[in-house]
Amino acid sequence: MMWTSLHANIHRTIGSRDLLKRNQRLLIAVSGGQDSLCLAQLMLDLQPKWGWDIGIAHCDHRWRDDSQANANYVEKLAENWSIPFYLETASRSLKSEAAAREWRYQVMSAIAFSNNYHCIITGHTATDRAETLIYNLIRGSGADGLQALTWQRSLLNNIMVVRPLLEVTRTQTGQFCQDFQLQVWCDSTNQDLKYARNRIRQELVPYLQKKFNPKVESNLAQTAELLQAEVEYLEQAAEKLRQQAEIKSSENIVVDELENSTIILGLNRQILLQAPLALQRRAIRQVLQKIIPNAPNFEHIEKLVGLIAAPNRSQTDPFPGGIIAVVRDGFIYLKKKDI
Repeated sequence: MMWTSLHANIHRTIGSRDLLKRNQRLLIAVSGGQDSLCLAQLMLDLQPKWGWDIGIAHCDHRWRDDSQANANYVEKLAENWSIPFYLETASRSLKSEAAAREWRYQVMSAIAFSNNYHCIITGHTATDRAETLIYNLIRGSGADGLQALTWQRSLLNNIMVVRPLLEVTRTQTGQFCQDFQLQVWCDSTNQDLKYARNRIRQELVPYLQKKFNPKVESNLAQTAELLQAEVEYLEQAAEKLRQQAEIKSSENIVVDELENSTIILGLNRQILLQAPLALQRRAIRQVLQKIIPNAPNFEHIEKLVGLIAAPNRSQTDPFPGGIIAVVRDGFIYLKKKDI
């Protein structure tokens, strides 16, 4: 086996970041593209040093006429490598990239759980991290969205998604595939400019590299790395604030104006007022995540934050699910009208 600097870097990254343990069962997500082939080869080459038990999984979205041939190609790779192969084919049309991503994680998690794999390993790179930061910035995301591609992510059943290549660029994975003569399956959907991510990849990033900074991918990936640590800290601080501010059920005082309503939750305004705005927003978002059916947006959060210092008897219009927030003296009550 040829040992490269990339092998050494990934070996060191896995150890220093404690991404994986020795002797774990790892399920590698392989599309057939250059990033996932590079990942699979690296993990197989590192396997003797770590004692891993490795399998390969492939998801067929049925978006392309050659998707079955693509799946067959990945299966043949797994056969050549003498490792287990798992295929999941979509039973219905997946209408968006987001829907496809959610489906992939669901089926990968199910495969991992039913076959006793500890982790799902994906080939996301620094380039993906930079593109995700740009994509979410354009959509108006806060810091959480800008650092969305993290080194690890927990799924159902204690299955972890691990991304060992987040400091590796797509240029590096392409060179690695050439050096190791790995035949890359070309996915035509990656060239389709109707997808926003492809326009970022094919048009925006090359423009930024040419006109502003040739190292824009690595620099944006570093920005995402910095944001990840800051977001983790802020989320922990916000959770502590939320727990302090939430009124225990034994403390709920049902006043006349709230009769014929079910009080879902109460918040102590004085405690929230003492916190910086950044923590107020995060604590309020955590509250809303528990009580409204969909993820709260910026307007939902600001509407409730506005009640922290609002005059007595102020209230909001309904949130999704029909919940209304009202101010009564030093408290905010989230309530729902009884039918």
